[in-house]
Amino acid sequence: MKYLRRLYIKNRFFYVLLGLAACFALSFYLEPLRIITTILLWVFIGVCFWDLLMLNLPKHQLMIKRQYPDKLSNGDQNPFVISLRSAFPTNIKARVLEEIPIQLQVRANEFEVELLPRKETQIEYTLNPKKRGVYAFGKCNVLVSHLGLFERKFALDEPLEIPCYPSFIQMRKYQLLATTDRLVEMGVKRIRRIGSTMEFDHIREYVKGDEYKHMNWKASAKHNRLMVNQFQEEKSQPIYSFIDIGRVMRMPFNEMTLLDYAINSTLVLSNAAILKQDRAGMLTFGRKVENHIPPEKNNKQMKLISDKLYGITTNFEESEFGNLYAFMRRHVNKRSLLFLYSNFETLDALNRQMSYLRMMAKSHIVVVVVFKNTELIEMAKEKARTSVEIYNKIIAEKFVYDKSLIIQELNRNGLQTIYTAPEDLSIKSINKYLEIKARGLI
Repeated sequence: MKYLRRLYIKNRFFYVLLGLAACFALSFYLEPLRIITTILLWVFIGVCFWDLLMLNLPKHQLMIKRQYPDKLSNGDQNPFVISLRSAFPTNIKARVLEEIPIQLQVRANEFEVELLPRKETQIEYTLNPKKRGVYAFGKCNVLVSHLGLFERKFALDEPLEIPCYPSFIQMRKYQLLATTDRLVEMGVKRIRRIGSTMEFDHIREYVKGDEYKHMNWKASAKHNRLMVNQFQEEKSQPIYSFIDIGRVMRMPFNEMTLLDYAINSTLVLSNAAILKQDRAGMLTFGRKVENHIPPEKNNKQMKLISDKLYGITTNFEESEFGNLYAFMRRHVNKRSLLFLYSNFETLDALNRQMSYLRMMAKSHIVVVVVFKNTELIEMAKEKARTSVEIYNKIIAEKFVYDKSLIIQELNRNGLQTIYTAPEDLSIKSINKYLEIKARGLI
């Protein structure tokens, strides 16, 4: 590690000098004050010498170490740790100024701590990136002071670049809860199983509480004890995520775009599907279809999906649903569950694409995501007092009403829908996936 060392004079030093200068000025009129001021001056010089000596002795060093993640999770609080180890023989005060990436626009990047002699102190903080990409950290500057007159600067001159990926923190959180059957704690509702969505697994001995309709009478007669058929959920079903990268997905919400929320949801949903032994795949579409990953459930599939999602960006063009349908007809042959992440703000925009959506729904289960505009919903609920507020309220109510018409039109044409605020998209997607599997629609 390379460290830079510089010496700075603190404001307290100049305040003391100004005080001594004022005392010397007054000593021309008060003779006894001159002697006292002279003594104070020599004491001040001695204190400055001692402070400089303690700060600049070669053995008085400061070790700085960053404990930063290898990659960042988009839209989540990412933990960071700066470790400081003091080689000073006494307690010292330190100001840490970390050079935060410019994309984050963080101003609170200064931390003040007291360092104990020859002990390690850790500074913990979090950052919440809102865009995927590379975040560049500069130097980590630490200014230490002993008596408060001077500061010595230590700098960790190790620039660091960390890539920001889709929200793998959410993915891991849902994965942990899914493996322990505690998804309900995160808002994922329990779904009652309807119909025959199970496939035969094996025959086992009857235990109290088993359903009589699953009784295997031939096996019971053979073994001279009651036996039942054991079933399990149907597996290896293809689950696709279709992500619209057109201009409608550039809409911002809480400093993130709708595309970022769709990408995070795709990562979480794909991982949940693979955990349920289904096959997860994805593609993006705008003017043309790109980033196609056929559905699989092997160990490498999640890394492949994550790497593809990392580089996805939107454009200012209108998406061609006709090209999406043509591509799907050629490459998606087996009946699949399709999650379509797009955004329709008006009924006219939906009607232009409805014919393609209906044709996709003939062979597959199509779930269309419709985003709530929570700001417009709040504006529609507010009381209007001025003519401008009345006008804004009427326009907001019109957009909210159009959203309800869009949901009705999608349901009327046999399409599943998710109507959600962007921050709830991951939970709602998992809920819809579990609901469709429980109802045996796929």
